[in-house]
Amino acid sequence: MFMVAGLAAVITACSSPVKLDESSNVPVEDRTAGSQSGADPRGVARVDTTQGGLDPLNDPKGVLAQRSVYFDFDSYAVSDKFKPLVENHARFLNSNRNRKIVIEGNTDDLGGSEYNLALGQRRSEAVRRMMVLLGVRDDQVEAVSFGKEKPKSTGSDDSSRAENRRADIVYR
Repeated sequence: MFMVAGLAAVITACSSPVKLDESSNVPVEDRTAGSQSGADPRGVARVDTTQGGLDPLNDPKGVLAQRSVYFDFDSYAVSDKFKPLVENHARFLNSNRNRKIVIEGNTDDLGGSEYNLALGQRRSEAVRRMMVLLGVRDDQVEAVSFGKEKPKSTGSDDSSRAENRRADIVYR
């Protein structure tokens, strides 16, 4: 029990602060001077879920078009570079409580099958935990692992392997 509480405290301390609306547990957008243009103070585009009835998931130029979180070699920590991507999907899921996702953890082809399945699971769980901390309901998010069995790139060079070290956000 104490380990779970300690882990939650560490994850919370390492993530960027997100203000939540007390009534809905949804992130509140910071209304600073820079946010008038559709970006938050860090330059992250905000999700507009009211695009005249259009589903923002189908907009190839929208912020939700990016659905892969990439990881460093042998790591399952969500880097600062990909936190805005996870935050945008969390905002969308918070605004659309009927939507569900599966986060698919993947690895490169280095290492054994069992190790890669475990690492892929840790990657998908890291993204899932971050979304839950951002207010997404636990029943909206499932984390699975494919290990090295679902490569995005079939090459064996460093850039191909880097492309396979990821967690994909798949809407259902």
